[in-house]
Parts: sequence; C-alpha cells; structure tokens
Amino acid sequence: MGKRVIITGVPGVGKTTVVEGAMKALATEGIIYQPINFGSFMFEVAAKEGIVQDRDQMRKLDRTVQKKLQKMAAQAIAAIEGNIIIDTHCSVKTPQGFLPGLPEWVLSALLPDMLILVETDEDQILQRRLRDPTRIRDMEGSRGIADHQQFNRSAASAIGVMTGCTVKIVKNQDFLLEQAIQEMAAALR
Repeated sequence: MGKRVIITGVPGVGKTTVVEGAMKALATEGIIYQPINFGSFMFEVAAKEGIVQDRDQMRKLDRTVQKKLQKMAAQAIAAIEGNIIIDTHCSVKTPQGFLPGLPEWVLSALLPDMLILVETDEDQILQRRLRDPTRIRDMEGSRGIADHQQFNRSAASAIGVMTGCTVKIVKNQDFLLEQAIQEMAAALR
C-alpha cells in the first residue's frame, strides 16, 4: 500500500502546475505517484455503468445518483496500489453557497494520509484567471476568492479531524513556482 494524498485548491491557484513539477522532481529520486483527477475518474465510473455518455451529463444527474457515483469512484481509487495523488476540489462555489467536494462517504472510502491545500494571494489568483483564455470561469472579485480559500481551510481542518490525515498548505506565489514545487515534493516524500 502506498500513500494517498488529496491535493486541492481554488480554481486558478496553479495546483496542476505545482503537482506536475513535484511529481517530475520526485520521479528523479525513484518516487512515483499516480495522479488521479477525481472528477474524471467519477465520469469513467459513470460511463462504465452506462449512466452517462458524456461529461456534460454529469452535473445534470440526480443528487442521489451523484452520491452513489462519488462513493463508487472513491472505493475504486482506494483499491489502487502504490502512491496516488487525488486532484479534486475541497469545495465548489455555487449560487446556493459552498458545496463540499469531499463529503464523508468519499473520505471514509479514501482514508487519505495527507491533504495538501495549494493557496496564494487572492489578487494573484484573480490575475491568473483573467490571463487564462483556455478556461471559462465565473467572475468573482478578490474578496470572493479570499472567502473561498478560507472555506477550504475550514473544510481541510474538518477533513483532518475526521480522517486523521495531516493537512499541509503550500503557497504558490507569483515568481516563486520552484519554491512551491520543492515544498510540495518534500511533503510527498
């Protein structure tokens, strides 16, 4: 059995860039992690079960079906051997409020060893979102981003209490990417 690490952060924080850099650095030391995007994995489970044909149908599923798929995906991920990184959202901002991205039924199946929360200053995230033409994101100001990051910290604390995993915060600040990559790699060793 290897390590199970959940890595999360608000959209635009640069989580994927930091994770890819850390995995590359660790690979040179012979430490290998299998990256898993929880949303993509959940879609694969749904498609295999014949519930959906394309990813756009996922968000239109009944909440009961989504819960079942989340649990099935988490159980399948938990059965994977070796070190795994689960890339997911700690929370999703909706018009009705924040929706937990890691509910109890997912966490009890995964039983993560560690949760790494990637953060940076809200102004930097806002600028990154504005410069990224490849993504269509809901527009929000710095205050909204700060609130989302604070909610994620609160959720991460609850996840740590519930599962016994450690919680690490990695700062991905502008012009200090290499520092964030090294900090992430050190946490994953």
